Amino acid sequence: MENDFKMVAVTMFGLEEVLAKELKDLGARDVLVGIRNVSFKGDKGFMYKANISLRTAIRILKPIRRFRVRNEDDLYNSLQKINWERFLDVDGTFAIGSVVNSSFFTTNSHYISLKSKDAIADYYRHKYSKRPNIDLKYPALKIHIHIKDDFCTVSLDSSGESLHKRGYRSSTNIAPINEVLAAGLVLLSGYTGEQNFIDPMCGSGTILIEATMIACRIPANINRKHFAFENWPDFDEDLFFVIQDALLKKISSSHFKIMGFDKAPSAVQKAKENIENANLSEFVGVHHINFFNSRKEVFGATTMLFNPPYGERLELADLEGFYKNIGDTLKNGYPDSTVWFITSDLQALKHVGLRTSKRIPMKNGDLDCRFVRYDMYEGSRKAKKTEWGTTEV
Repeated sequence: MENDFKMVAVTMFGLEEVLAKELKDLGARDVLVGIRNVSFKGDKGFMYKANISLRTAIRILKPIRRFRVRNEDDLYNSLQKINWERFLDVDGTFAIGSVVNSSFFTTNSHYISLKSKDAIADYYRHKYSKRPNIDLKYPALKIHIHIKDDFCTVSLDSSGESLHKRGYRSSTNIAPINEVLAAGLVLLSGYTGEQNFIDPMCGSGTILIEATMIACRIPANINRKHFAFENWPDFDEDLFFVIQDALLKKISSSHFKIMGFDKAPSAVQKAKENIENANLSEFVGVHHINFFNSRKEVFGATTMLFNPPYGERLELADLEGFYKNIGDTLKNGYPDSTVWFITSDLQALKHVGLRTSKRIPMKNGDLDCRFVRYDMYEGSRKAKKTEWGTTEV
């Protein structure tokens, strides 16, 4: 524990508690929930494990310096005092991202990034008469500047590209759901792989894939080709592979049904391609079915989770009628199911005609949403068994 250091996992609004639980389950220490972030402590190996495993983190930052700033000159001078050779060779490349939330700074984040770039470049130029180059796509070192009120935190980005880029999604439909949000919704629903799972409007299959990875205990970023920490001078390749192998040994398979429907043949094809990219084809079934003409085939408790169209994402001629059809289909055809879906259209939501048992505020991009739950109980009317392949679309 003497080798532990502080890290910050960045996430989306509404997923902070989910991420905190993920971190605790992985073994993080001193977990503290913030707004769109969770701080924690761990060693180098835990940083590797967090990047590979966390489903609801966008990136993992390693803070290296914190200081007071009230203007651009304070920022420039303080950045010049950091021993940058510890992190970046003069012949290397770097990139900077910034977030500013301070009344002392009237300039935008882009300007702060440029000012920080000048400070670091001048640091090397004064010492070596040369400087590292900027590389926005594949930098050897990605630096994060966060200014809150009159304090600046300088961090190293251990992830590189956002961790939502799992590496499996080559095909998408209109308005695809973010992978981190998809995983967060599955975890919020409480699904662990111990019952059936259905996404009845699966689109390109993101929710299905994230649910299957959770059910089979597959690390979220196991298909990812590269993490930024692999460029760091202290990268321990042997330790990385030891951790990766240990995580791979925990993979298991679910004995319950996992399936998705979509009424569009193109969406079904895209979902199948992405599922194959994720090496999950043997665990997931995707079917060309119009949910509104379907009934529950699988027996036993079932989690249903989906991301239906809402006005801002996709145009629908009759949005209220669409949501009424959702409620009618669930009521008549899906007993013994716990149903979750996310929407930003709270007016249309009223037309579902069912009572929610839970409503969780969420964000989908810039949209204020609700993640809602409906409990469909087994009634006197039993669901009729149908053949998915012959259901009318």
